[in-house]
Amino acid sequence: MTTDTILAGRVLSFAQSPFAGDPQDAVHLFDAVLVRAGHVVTTGSLQDIKAQSPDATLYDYGDALIMAGFVDAHVHYPQTAIIASWGKRLIDWLNSYTFPEEMQFHDPAYASEIAGRYFDLTLANGTTTVASFCTIHPESVTAFFEAAQRRNLRVVAGKTCMDRNAPEGLRDTAQTAYDHSKTLLQAWHGTGRASYAITPRFSPTSTPAQLEALGALWAEYPECLMQTHLSEQTDEVRWVKELFPQARDYLDTYEAHGLLGARGLYGHAIHLEPRERDRLAEVGGALIHCPTSNTFIGSGLFDMAARMAEGQRVGLATDTGGGSSFSMLRTMAAAYEIGQLSGTALHPAQLLWLATAGSADALHMGDKIGNIAPGMEADLVVLDLASTPAIAQRAARAEDIWEAVFPTIMMGDDRAVKAVWVAGTCTN
Repeated sequence: MTTDTILAGRVLSFAQSPFAGDPQDAVHLFDAVLVRAGHVVTTGSLQDIKAQSPDATLYDYGDALIMAGFVDAHVHYPQTAIIASWGKRLIDWLNSYTFPEEMQFHDPAYASEIAGRYFDLTLANGTTTVASFCTIHPESVTAFFEAAQRRNLRVVAGKTCMDRNAPEGLRDTAQTAYDHSKTLLQAWHGTGRASYAITPRFSPTSTPAQLEALGALWAEYPECLMQTHLSEQTDEVRWVKELFPQARDYLDTYEAHGLLGARGLYGHAIHLEPRERDRLAEVGGALIHCPTSNTFIGSGLFDMAARMAEGQRVGLATDTGGGSSFSMLRTMAAAYEIGQLSGTALHPAQLLWLATAGSADALHMGDKIGNIAPGMEADLVVLDLASTPAIAQRAARAEDIWEAVFPTIMMGDDRAVKAVWVAGTCTN
């Protein structure tokens, strides 16, 4: 017999994108949500939902905010242990910290340890879905998916492919990148709540032959996602021009090899040329904004307002560990700060949407996760909007839900996460 569960509090549901009009019109607030067999059944008043399912188990969270679990659209779980390493720009960061750490992931035991630690940290911060780069080692992919499977998480990941401009122990070939990726894809894509993403790290670490091989693999499995990096730093863009002198621009290094498409995830995408912006909007590829990483490594300012005005598909991400936090609350705060520097103050509804429904849409999972609505998977986070004295004293003056939520976005951390539900089961 299926046991129904009712979660009571301030239940937030998106009716549409808050970038499409008045942000407040995009949001509905309810008193309760009914969950059955890992899915949302309905939302409404607590009285009506109790009448609909009188024997349901009730979790009353009082004034807490109940919303979809956070969706982190671009991470590097192998960088968990080197997060917040000091003082490097992108290429130096890779050589000094990332590559030495990733060398260790040939060891299944080490990969499993870090994957478990990563998910413990992200769940504690209310994140229920991530899209992660692994390392070149198939063991790193297996460890990630196994750790996610034990926690019943909906996740995306792929073997990172590199055949040049990386240490010998972190290079594969065009053929092994294709072969290993295909084997892992066939083993994991669609298994439980796992999805595979074909994963060239970025053009500088892949030869044209490897990019072509991965483009061919994506053509064979177009239902899969493809994730990579694009135009993160200006010196990186210059390097790409040197490596690909025949390319029209950075995006063309992917486009020419079959790696531009609607199911593509393009991390950072800060320094785009007009042609690149036009093509990305045309095909519907997703730009993944990584604000704490962009400031921490000094990459630049992503212009959210301009990209939304162009009709771009945009997700939000921590970019662990170039990003300096595992928290999507901190990531939203950084996105707000960058928006201010770019001349646009993002509304709290827009920030919450980016961290949930927007990122889910970027992952082409908007029909499954990222919102509380009938039929959606019940991955939920419950936020205490008075989790610290500083937040509580500001929230006490709130005259509406947005004034109550905004202090938690700007100052909140894992202490604000009162409960996390994964597929209808409370994890804490």
